[in-house]
Amino acid sequence: MRFVDEAMITVRSGKGGNGCVSFRREKYIPKGGPDGGDGGKGGDIYFVADDKLLTLYDFRHKRVYEAGNGQSGMGRQKFGAGGNDLVVKVPPGTIIYSVSDEGESLVADLTVPDRKVLVARGGTGGKGNAHFKSSTMRAPRFAQPGQEGQELRLRLTLKVMADAGLLGLPNAGKSTFISLVSAAKPKIGAYPFTTLTPNLGVLDNDQGTRLVMADIPGLIEGAHEGHGLGDRFLKHVERTRFLVHILSVEDIDPDKPTQGFDLLNHELEKYSPELAQKEQIRVFNKIDLLDQDTLDRIMKNSSHIDPDIYYISALEGTGVDRLLKAIWEKFYRLSGRV
Repeated sequence: MRFVDEAMITVRSGKGGNGCVSFRREKYIPKGGPDGGDGGKGGDIYFVADDKLLTLYDFRHKRVYEAGNGQSGMGRQKFGAGGNDLVVKVPPGTIIYSVSDEGESLVADLTVPDRKVLVARGGTGGKGNAHFKSSTMRAPRFAQPGQEGQELRLRLTLKVMADAGLLGLPNAGKSTFISLVSAAKPKIGAYPFTTLTPNLGVLDNDQGTRLVMADIPGLIEGAHEGHGLGDRFLKHVERTRFLVHILSVEDIDPDKPTQGFDLLNHELEKYSPELAQKEQIRVFNKIDLLDQDTLDRIMKNSSHIDPDIYYISALEGTGVDRLLKAIWEKFYRLSGRV
């Protein structure tokens, strides 16, 4: 299934049923009073976060969602049936905006699985003519029509819910790493922008705890302005607890090895100061490509800037266990499970 994180749809709640004009007519009561029943209420439209869903893909094929209309009232003061409600399922992390000529307004931010919100209320059913009998009006020949439902134009946008976000320049080896430590199977290749959509990897430990990791397309300088793919996908790491920042040793100057981290951190700051403040685990990947002297140089020149940088080869698995231990420790601390 293709990853889709934006969609425009229309929702229509149900129309209320019309009230009934009716008069009691029985064998020995030829001129009975009004007995028209009320119309049923129109169906409501709800949205609910379903953690089985990961994308807004289905909304690209169906653009209009309608609840049921209420039925009209009947004689003998029988009420019309209410219209069926409609429950629309979306992935957790979906933000719903109402769109009008005046602009957009926030309707709901569904961050919690199974949370259900009312988005469009169905119209009220009309009153039957039995309601309008009075001392001066013994035989009202009118009833109230049902109210129209609401029609809303909605913009859905998805910010995936993940515990950790993977950041890096294109071809840093993030996809290789996430495929190694989880069941995620992203497309992998030795060229930039292999990853064109976010990938979610799920890590389980022997305590039965689950950690979700999001891998977004590689970032380049100017990502916050739309260069490359970065501006579209940075939103998918905004909700994470922390970031895992991966650089390939192919892309660094051994004498100034942390410049790549600084470049991407500058992009984060320009995109969102809050995102830039998230805690990071810094990683140099592809150390299998280096001779020992070059690696020693990089480690020496990095240590006085950040002594906690991790050195791995995702391809060969070197250093990955140590990095995973650090990821779990940070997850437990930031989630309050220590």
